[in-house]
Amino acid sequence: MPFYSRAQRVTMRHMERASVRDLHLKTSALIKNVVQGQTYVIESRGVPVAELRPITARRPTNRLPNREAFIRKLPRTNDIGKILEEDRL
Repeated sequence: MPFYSRAQRVTMRHMERASVRDLHLKTSALIKNVVQGQTYVIESRGVPVAELRPITARRPTNRLPNREAFIRKLPRTNDIGKILEEDRL
């Protein structure tokens, strides 16, 4: 018995199936269908191994801090010894 849950099996029934060989031979056709909203379960020897589906809208990610603004806030000094001392404290 596969390790995926009953809910996953029910969901997979609504998806088209394609073998790894189909994916290799018919990539362009599968991609065109995916662009139109179709989802495929890719199977290797009858066992689901991957899902090919359209990308959904991405959630906003946390932006990295503004590095330039951070550097401007640092005290201006050319004394590397002083910088290292401050970092160690």
